[in-house]
Amino acid sequence: MARKKRVIAYLTANFFKLMYRNPLVILFLLIVVGGGYAYEVQIARPAQIFKGVPVAEQWQYPFRWFRVFRNAHFMLGYSDVRGNPLWVTYQLKAVDKNATKHKRPSNFKSDWRSLNQVKATDYKGSGYDRGHMAPNYAISRLYGKQAQLNSFLMSNISPQKPKLNQKLWQRLEEVEVKYFTQLEGKLWVVTGPVFDADIQRLKNAWNVEIPDAFFKMYILERDDNTPLTLAFLMPQNVKGNEPLNRYLVSIDEIEKQTGLDFFSELPDELEDRLEASITPKAWKLKKVANTKSRY
Repeated sequence: MARKKRVIAYLTANFFKLMYRNPLVILFLLIVVGGGYAYEVQIARPAQIFKGVPVAEQWQYPFRWFRVFRNAHFMLGYSDVRGNPLWVTYQLKAVDKNATKHKRPSNFKSDWRSLNQVKATDYKGSGYDRGHMAPNYAISRLYGKQAQLNSFLMSNISPQKPKLNQKLWQRLEEVEVKYFTQLEGKLWVVTGPVFDADIQRLKNAWNVEIPDAFFKMYILERDDNTPLTLAFLMPQNVKGNEPLNRYLVSIDEIEKQTGLDFFSELPDELEDRLEASITPKAWKLKKVANTKSRY
């Protein structure tokens, strides 16, 4: 340990000597860091989300703080306070029947970017499944092995009761990739947990809060600049065989319960109209509302 400290002290001292003797190095580093941040915020993130990163209302409330983690083909806002992603977004398209089927990874991994380092074993004996927010099946079939491995990071996971995760939620994931992708337009998905004021945590992990419900929003971006939206809010306590349309809500309701403002880059009038509407007919939801679970 003493040797390690000496090495760190030596490197630090020499680093600052270099800065003092070569001020242009400081300028170069500032340009590199600033350019990297500008690329992240102005180019990389907008390419992976529909109309802006969600904005936390009452930002001074720590339970609504998040850091953006950009992965291969999906992005999320992670809360180190709650040990959950507050929102996850990805784009879907129809899965090619010849797409490679990647073997499901044998384990979940902690995300090195998170401060609280949630582990897969934190869920052991809790009575809750490790629920994917960006789904394994669609992400792996559409975007490949690396994207699939990213979906098995614990930053993409929330505690879900088995009947929700394995039945009702799974049915909605199947509907989105099999049916919603057949509609005309570019399909975006935003999903995440909902928490009430009564904080409950996993019994083996104080750093993982248990959500009370989960939301999922769909945005169909069409060529005529008239997007379609559809939103669901599903509680933890379900049987799993309920019709999907029982859980339809407006985006306004999801914003109210999460404290997040979605799609803030839309024109105000269009945003207000889309977020207040509930239009299942345009999504042909009635035909697939009773899709059977695979489990």
